Order: sequence, then C-alpha cells, then structure tokens
Amino acid sequence: MEENILDCVIVGSGPSGFTAAIYAARADLKPELYTGLEPGGQLTTTTEVDNFPGYADGVTGPEMMMDLQKQAERFDTKVHYELITKAEFAKEVGGVHKLWAGNKEITARSVIISTGATAKYLGLDDEKKYSGGGVSACATCDGFFYKGKDVVVVGAGDTAAEEATYLAKLTNKVTMLVRKDAFRASKAMIHRVESTPNIEVKFNHELIGIEGENALVERAVVINNLTQETSTIDVHGIFIAIGHKPNTDVFKGQVDLDENGYIKTVPGSTRTNLPGVFAAGDVQDHIYRQAITAAGSGCMAAMDAEKYLAELE
Repeated sequence: MEENILDCVIVGSGPSGFTAAIYAARADLKPELYTGLEPGGQLTTTTEVDNFPGYADGVTGPEMMMDLQKQAERFDTKVHYELITKAEFAKEVGGVHKLWAGNKEITARSVIISTGATAKYLGLDDEKKYSGGGVSACATCDGFFYKGKDVVVVGAGDTAAEEATYLAKLTNKVTMLVRKDAFRASKAMIHRVESTPNIEVKFNHELIGIEGENALVERAVVINNLTQETSTIDVHGIFIAIGHKPNTDVFKGQVDLDENGYIKTVPGSTRTNLPGVFAAGDVQDHIYRQAITAAGSGCMAAMDAEKYLAELE
C-alpha cells in the first residue's frame, strides 16, 4: 500500500468529528482530522452544556470540546487547523478519495464527513450592519449581554421557542415574531412559551428592518403581513432563530443530499451513497441536533469506516 494514502480522514471538529477520531484512532486507523473554520464546531458558541452525560455539574461548550480533542490526540489523532475546500470522491469500492485544503492534496481510503450545520439568517442587509451590535443567532452565546433589556426572537419552531424561553430568564421582555398564524414548535415547547409571562407572541408578523445609532440595535421594524401595517418595537437585541443550513456545499454533486442539503445516510448506519464515505452529526441529522446524538453517530461512523477498511484487506 502506498504510504501517503491515509486510512481515515475526518472533516469537521464538533462532537461527531472528535468522537469519530477517538474510535478510529483506537482502531489503529491513524485518523487525521481537519477542523474547518470553527474548531470545536457549534458547541464552542455555547456557554453551559448541562445535558451531556458524565458532566454532573455541567460544562461549557468550549471546555467540553477541548476535552474531546485532548482525548482524540491522546490516541494519536493528527489535528489540522485547516479548511477542506474541495473533494473528489471515488465511486468504486476500494477507491482513493481526494480532498484539498487550499493547494494541499490529501488522499484517503475512507472519509468521515462531520461538518455540522450553520445558523440561517433572514437575508436582510440590516442583519449584517448590526451583526455584533445586537443581532445574534445564538441566545446562549449572547443572551448575557441583554440582562434586564427587551429583545426580539424571530422564528416559529423549537429553536425559536427554546431561545425565547432562555432569554426570558435574563431579559425584561421577549417579543416573538411568528410569520404565520401558528407555531411550528412541539407542544411541549409551545406550552413553555405560553406559560412564560414575559414573552409576547406576535403572529403574522415579520421583521423587515432594524434601526439604531452607531450600528447598535435600538428598534425592530416589523410588518403585520395580514394588514400590511408596519410598526417599530424598542429593543436592544434581535435573535434570529429560523433553523440551520448543513455545511455540505463542498460535497454537492457527489454525496446524495436531501432537499434541505443534509447528507442522506443508509438508515441505521452512517454510510452515504459512496463506498468509503461516511457522514456523522448535524450534517446528516436535522431532527435531534444534540451534542450527544452527534457524538453517538461519530462513534458509528468510525466503526463503519473500520469495517469497510477491514473488508478491503
């Protein structure tokens, strides 16, 4: 076997990527992991993680990711702080997959994609203008800055409901803007919103602009899409909670994706439509999107890759 062809390359560095690395390294696959632009993934933008088993007192997202990385490195995972910019996957069993980090070419017999998903925005120019000045897509990261103030949450699903109830504990008042006449969230989350006294829900309302001096949010400009009436709400923070976009652009046209861009895997496994290419974590899971489910699928991906490689011998 040619020496420069790696057994296993892992693309992405969240809970799924590092768990895959731990399992692959212990199986002696000598994995090399490429972190991408956000080493540690979405969890590094999270403050307290209270629901990951084994941390009785909770842990911060960045601390937990450092723990996972140290564990992966303890078993000789090689971590590269680089972004994979291009991929050419082989279509035949035993084929060699090619990846590029800039001009650097990487060849591997198996690839585990764990590139996660990124928060979506509405696409208003004002979102960019006021980014870092009151516009956010992560309540747990930025909610602290709005203690005792008024904020807006845009969205109708579980993410929006979760962000609103989290912010309600810190802020004076939360106004939720829901585009349609009902929530998309689960019954439990709707109940939580309805039983929180300082959350006001405005159905059939959309955010159409943001105002404020010195690129700091002071007002949300909203429209009632039934009456077409516009109004402003005095707020300091605007949280966009309308879902996520899977980070799969670099793999388009090769790996099968669903209509929302998530990688399709064979049910009960992490296998994609291509032999030797596996997907784990939020890049293929739009339902659970939890650190623990991502970690679990990272373990599965490493085991699937190990089995695939063993069958090539």
